[in-house]
Amino acid sequence: MDKADAVFVHHTAGTNSYECADSPAIIRAILTYHVETNGWSDIGYNFFVDKCGTVFEGRAGGTGKPVRGAHTYGFNGYSSGISLLGDYENGGTPTPAAKQAIADLSAWKLGLYGVDPEAKVTLTAAADTGVWKNGDKATLNTISGHRDGFATLCPGVALYSALPEIRRTAGASEYAG
Repeated sequence: MDKADAVFVHHTAGTNSYECADSPAIIRAILTYHVETNGWSDIGYNFFVDKCGTVFEGRAGGTGKPVRGAHTYGFNGYSSGISLLGDYENGGTPTPAAKQAIADLSAWKLGLYGVDPEAKVTLTAAADTGVWKNGDKATLNTISGHRDGFATLCPGVALYSALPEIRRTAGASEYAG
């Protein structure tokens, strides 16, 4: 991966009733699942955000580098993945702190490559994803939900509904390039 042309927003689909002090342990459990159960070399997401707005590095390789994740099948070669701890499909509501952190992190990551967080981008699907066929030209928001690229409910209805606000906030962020 040469650069991040987009950010895909995810949720971990775990509990929403965690204490923020427990976030590192939750992320370690996800790492164990990704490596030991899925057989991946590392955790799939590039970043995590918890409900308190704390940002965590996910996949190793450097936060400021274009590290290829394993988060949005068919689009990993073009994007960075941010996953919010919790379940936003079944009643969870993303906190203002979490939405601000996702916006600022997206603005910063996209800004490293001169990408406008409020723009659209056309990416070529590298696989059949259930939404796109291999080779399709997919026009997406530069900050999209996982479901925009892959057939899934992720990042949940509540977080997906917050994406327009997150894009606007990212565009106004002090971290926007």
